[in-house]
Amino acid sequence: MVRVKLFANFREIAGQKELEIEAKNIKELVRRLFEKYPDMRPLLEKEGYAHFAVNGKLVFENVDLKDSDTVAIFPPVSGG
Repeated sequence: MVRVKLFANFREIAGQKELEIEAKNIKELVRRLFEKYPDMRPLLEKEGYAHFAVNGKLVFENVDLKDSDTVAIFPPVSGG
């Protein structure tokens, strides 16, 4: 299982800040989130909205995941 940390809107939709999900890669993780939390779909499909970090490192493509990995999912960060 992969540990998934959720932030902002993703956390609100899931009602939890962390999940454990079985997934071989980011693409499968997203598909499983679609199944479990349909309201996340628009956010995850919106180009440039969902950012993924695997073990603290931003990823921009479909990377393989191991059971010990932690994936953070968060929206774009802005500030002023």
